[in-house]
This record gives sequence, structure tokens and C-alpha cells, in this order.
Amino acid sequence: MTEHDEHHPKKRRRFGRLRNSFLTGLVVVLPIGLTLYLIWTVTGWIDSWVLPFIPRRFQPGSLLGDWLGPQFAINIRGVGVIIFLVFTVIVGWLAKGIIGRSMLGWGERMVDRMPVVRSIYAGLKQIAETVFAQTESNFDKACLVEYPRKGIWAIGFVSTNAKGEIAQRIPAEEAIVSVFLPTTPNPTSGFLLYLPASEVTLLDMKVEDAAKLIISAGLVYPNPKDPATPPAKAAR
Repeated sequence: MTEHDEHHPKKRRRFGRLRNSFLTGLVVVLPIGLTLYLIWTVTGWIDSWVLPFIPRRFQPGSLLGDWLGPQFAINIRGVGVIIFLVFTVIVGWLAKGIIGRSMLGWGERMVDRMPVVRSIYAGLKQIAETVFAQTESNFDKACLVEYPRKGIWAIGFVSTNAKGEIAQRIPAEEAIVSVFLPTTPNPTSGFLLYLPASEVTLLDMKVEDAAKLIISAGLVYPNPKDPATPPAKAAR
């Protein structure tokens, strides 16, 4: 064996260690970098929508230029987000009062007179109330259902029992459960299913953990230490 052959395995081992270190660092850096990038991008997007509504002389760049000099006349990213949060809190506080409810009712009555705008507003309002309102309309449990055929299982979210005409029209002797079946990797779209309660298998995992499982296409399991044990039982 020549001296060149002896050094070749060493170089390969050294290259393998460098590659492993690079992949390990990538696993650490990539999530942090993407998170910071998304925060930076969303903050800039909100600023671009909010700041144009503020008079130019009251914008952060103009105020800094007046106080510290023209060389400091730069816009600080995130000011629009703070203004948006403060404005939203004030609007929510006013909407809880008598005057705010009266003005809101007056505005909604005006919108009801506009044919196209009425439909758009009603749909967006219902979506916002469903997503942000902390009421019984939130998803209750994660579950398994056989979809799109017997023998194939999919993860869904139980919302409520079927009510009204739907519960009366479905020919079943047991309770009918409404299940939202999200798609992967975008769980905001999916299918609404009405199933007999006996065909819905409830899971011990939290709704948030089931959502992670769906978004990651099955790569991120709620209990990685022991996938056979649900997180709630593993904690106990």
C-alpha cells in the first residue's frame, strides 16, 4: 500500500466529519433563519400597509430626522406593527361599549344594503369569528376517520355534533359528528364530513400536535421518544 492510499481514507473521514458538522449546523441554523426571515418579511408587509395612512411628518423616519438630524431620517421596521396592535386594541375596547356597538350596528346595516359587499363582508366576518373567537366553535378533538375509503385512515378534527336540518336529514340512529378533514401540507383547506359517532376514532393527542403531524406530512410526531405511546400517556 502506497503512502497515497494511506492518506486517501483519512481524507474521506475528514470530509465525512465536515459534512456531518455542516448538516448538523444546517439543522440548527435553518429553522432559526427561516423564522427570523418570516418575522422580518411579515413585519415589513404590515408596515407597508399601515404607514401610508400616517401623515408623512409623523412617520418614524421624519420624526428621527427632525430630532437627530437628516442623517438619521430612516424608517424603523416594526413601528407599523405596534401602531396596528394599539389601533386594534382600541377598536376592540370601543366595540364593547354602547357607543361602539351602536356604530358597529349602524355600519353593518349600511353594508347589508350593498349586494356584493354584503356577501363578502358576511363571509369574512364568519371566518374571523370562527378562527379568532375563543368559543365552543373551536375544534375539540383530533380523530381518525376512514377516508377516502375503508382501510385508509386520515386525521381530522372534531368540531360539533350535527344540528338542525342536517341532523334530521341524515338517516342514522346515533349522533352525527361533524369532522373537518384538512389537507397536507396546507391545513387551512380540506373537507367537511358528517359521520356517525361510531365511525370516528378519537385520539389522545392535542389538536396542535395533530396539526403539526399534518403540516409535516407525518415527519413530526407528537411523541418522538416513544411513537407508540400518545403524548398524554407519556407525560403521566
